[in-house]
Amino acid sequence: MFATVAAVNVSSLGFFDSGVGGLTVVRAVQELMPAEDILYLGDTARLPYGSKSPETIRQFAGEDVRFLISRGVKAIVVACNTATAHALPQLQERYRIPILGVIEPGVEAVLACENAERVGIIATRGTIRSHAYQHALALRRTGLMIHGQATPLLVPLIEENWIEHPATRAVLKTYLEPLIEKGIDTLMLACTHYPLLIPVLRELLPADVRLVDSATTCAEHLKKELTRLNLLETTAREGKLEIHLTDLSEEFEALARQFLKKSPGRIHRAVLGG
Repeated sequence: MFATVAAVNVSSLGFFDSGVGGLTVVRAVQELMPAEDILYLGDTARLPYGSKSPETIRQFAGEDVRFLISRGVKAIVVACNTATAHALPQLQERYRIPILGVIEPGVEAVLACENAERVGIIATRGTIRSHAYQHALALRRTGLMIHGQATPLLVPLIEENWIEHPATRAVLKTYLEPLIEKGIDTLMLACTHYPLLIPVLRELLPADVRLVDSATTCAEHLKKELTRLNLLETTAREGKLEIHLTDLSEEFEALARQFLKKSPGRIHRAVLGG
């Protein structure tokens, strides 16, 4: 997918998202590739991206990428489904550095199961409206039944840490009912916040519905690409995590801990633009 680029393996991997939800991808990468240093940018001053116009999303994503490139990262992960849907092709065309998104790995994971016939997708309005997942799936397998469901209330509920709250279960049940009625056999969690809901989803969904989350699939895809490009850090070391947010608050720090399942360490304030 990408031309081999000259880079030092110990350079950081860059990640960006509109907020801290992309830290679920970071956590998956840390578990799979513990030696990698990671530089994470959360554009918390301008979240959510899911409700913005495609033009604005592309502008913001470009600024996010320039911030990471200015700090010498060796590859970039767009850890945001909305930004991947609207901005990834333009970013890959403009910059020589390897830039990966979260959509393609998720699609590949769905299609890895030959028995997948009815696929449900839950995501922000922006991701559903982009039809990025729907198009990618339909292009690769004819006859696939694909049902997209915008689930705009889930991110705020997760960020309130209401994952086990009755209100979250009620909202999820309302969102899932149309998909269950359509007989889905696979559910794509097309938002990086949603892996935190997996225990609740397993309770609400029929037992035979397969879950595919963008965090785990993206981490696996990233490792394959880094290996192919000879950029994978293979030494026995513990990688460092550095988090930059465009707006700092105790709330975001608490959320970062929630998504990482450990202390995020010192969080830095980022200034974007240009």
